[in-house]
Amino acid sequence: MKERGGSRAAVDERYAQWKSLIPVLYDWFANHNLVWPSLSCRWGPQFEQATYKNRQRLYLSEQTDGSVPNTLVIANCEVVKPRVAAAEHISQFNEEARSPFVKKFKTIIHPGEVNRIRELPQDSRIIATHTDSPDVLIWDVDSQPNRHAVLGASDSRPDLILRGHQENAEFALAMCPAEPFVLSGGKDKSVVWWSIQDHISGLGDSSKNESSPGASGSKQSGKTANDKDSPKVDPRGVFHGHDSTVEDVQFCPSSAQEFCSVGDDACLILWDARTGTSPAIKVEKAHGGDVHCVDWNLHDVNYILTGSADNSVRMWDRRNLGPGGAGSPVHKFDGHKAAVLCVQWSPDKASVFGSSAEDGFLNVWDHEKAGKKKNPNSPAGLFFQHAGHRDKIVDFQWNSSDPWTIVSVSDDGETTGGGGTLQIWRMSDLIYRPEEEVLSELENFKTHLASCTPRT
Repeated sequence: MKERGGSRAAVDERYAQWKSLIPVLYDWFANHNLVWPSLSCRWGPQFEQATYKNRQRLYLSEQTDGSVPNTLVIANCEVVKPRVAAAEHISQFNEEARSPFVKKFKTIIHPGEVNRIRELPQDSRIIATHTDSPDVLIWDVDSQPNRHAVLGASDSRPDLILRGHQENAEFALAMCPAEPFVLSGGKDKSVVWWSIQDHISGLGDSSKNESSPGASGSKQSGKTANDKDSPKVDPRGVFHGHDSTVEDVQFCPSSAQEFCSVGDDACLILWDARTGTSPAIKVEKAHGGDVHCVDWNLHDVNYILTGSADNSVRMWDRRNLGPGGAGSPVHKFDGHKAAVLCVQWSPDKASVFGSSAEDGFLNVWDHEKAGKKKNPNSPAGLFFQHAGHRDKIVDFQWNSSDPWTIVSVSDDGETTGGGGTLQIWRMSDLIYRPEEEVLSELENFKTHLASCTPRT
């Protein structure tokens, strides 16, 4: 049987080789086996700092087979601080076990599968989710009651429902860094933009209670169960320019009025709400296939990343893109062997980003190294490859509270007969720090060892 990353035997061999290198490659690593796959993973707020580790919320989902309800999971995660975990500790794990660092804190019964989770930068306790419906659901995870996910249980009631799509909107979802705005894309080929500014203050109302036990727990076509109890918000704008399903959207980090989108029409579109609902710039044939993901650089807003079914990641400089769609990518990154599903810039270094794909790899790149002398055995710009997942990595996120720490999830259903894998990891700082700095530290370490050696 063929897998996306090669044959089963090849995947097993690759995994065994990676596992033997864990103490060398990672400063910290935690593996958490999931009973059900999670299609999205996001960091929540950090709520406790201690000497050796910090505690932080983690948002996941459980995509079930219908025997129990689909859920949105709020977990508590203990993030071990740099240079604390011993090498033998991080290498000794059971890939079938659940990590002691991740503990379920609260369960929300979600009306339908959770396809995507995004947190509000101004208040990361407020999150948005996509399911197979035209609506975007907004949740205040602090005030939502904890639910027991049993067959027949009623759905939890969203704190807010965003209306505006004419067909299902399943994956394209973003929250604005500058203002409490939400962006979505869907099968109706449109990008929809909302403000939840006027509803933020009401989201923390603890007087809300869960839906009555007798309410239906099923999702009707195009409707969210129990939605009659939730306030609705209409869009500020609906933007048309794509010729097929919109797969991902992203706000410009410095402007609540500017955003971008990609889709199955292979286009990258930049929008400016101040100039209307038509594309500001449309890049035709940005890739040789469907474009699955997009991200806008936090540190330099001129740079945009796209990832595609053509297995590549491309980096664009918006200063080089003309109104007619003229312009070429600044760099093309060809390190994956299957469709790229997620790209994200690092919050810790402006030139670094990650990409995950159906080949089971999460690659970490530095575009500043892409134009320099290439390693003949490695794609230009690639400096780290996380090979801890056995199947497609559907989502990942850098941790903005804990530098160089990443959470990633894979859907392992096709290789293990069900379930998924959550991994939290931080590469060794010897990998990404400047070479001269690392050599100096090693020299000091060598000198220290020599001075501690007993003389005979």
